[in-house]
Amino acid sequence: MTLLELAADPAAWAALITLIVMEVVLGIDNLVFISILTNKLPEEQRTKARRIGISLALIMRLALLSTLAFLAGLTATVFQLPFSPPVGADGHAPFDLAFSWRDLILIAGGLFLVWKATTEIHHSVDPRPSDDLLDKKAPVAMNFGAAIFQILMIDLVFSVDSILTAVGMTDHLPIMIIAVITAVTVMLVASEPLANFINNNPTVVMLALGFLLMIGAVLIAEGFGVHVPKGYIYGAMAFSALVEGLNMASRNAAKKREGQ
Repeated sequence: MTLLELAADPAAWAALITLIVMEVVLGIDNLVFISILTNKLPEEQRTKARRIGISLALIMRLALLSTLAFLAGLTATVFQLPFSPPVGADGHAPFDLAFSWRDLILIAGGLFLVWKATTEIHHSVDPRPSDDLLDKKAPVAMNFGAAIFQILMIDLVFSVDSILTAVGMTDHLPIMIIAVITAVTVMLVASEPLANFINNNPTVVMLALGFLLMIGAVLIAEGFGVHVPKGYIYGAMAFSALVEGLNMASRNAAKKREGQ
């Protein structure tokens, strides 16, 4: 189907809009990680690091889209453990012990996110001086190269998940490319305000770390074949963000009363 035929097809437009929304939602996880990580750099390097990180995400997504045959191979079983998981009451195993490259990438990325979030949470609650995200007076704990390397690793994980989602929703490559470019553009525009908001609100940093911990656990579960509906994840994140927003409004109101 040509581009003109796609442009005249209502079903193609519906697929494009749906896929853009899905890609933007999936990009939130990537963007939160980039925002938290770059906030540990010197202030003059943060914007540059965020732009490089998001640009790498776009390059990876487009590179993966150009190798659809390679993507198909990522879902093929690489190895299977020599024993079977217990069978549940419904006659099905609760998880899968046959692993593809996609599964291994998701598990590795999930473990990295769990480790990173747990480490930062530990630093934030440890009373001893440390280079944590919540201590504004703490020295910078990461150099530019280390930040870009970690962003690159997590970009790879989220890019694989994002593109495999796109491939599962439509067969038309132009639709996938437009959706990916649009979603990454939204990430680029939103990166600066989000990073500044997280940096200026320490309690939001802790909430974002909790999100990363949850996302890491979900990636590990999906690597073992346990499907967790994304609606539950983003619903929980939205509810937590709403509660934190109410707490922030309450604190601001209290400060105004004290100032009167």
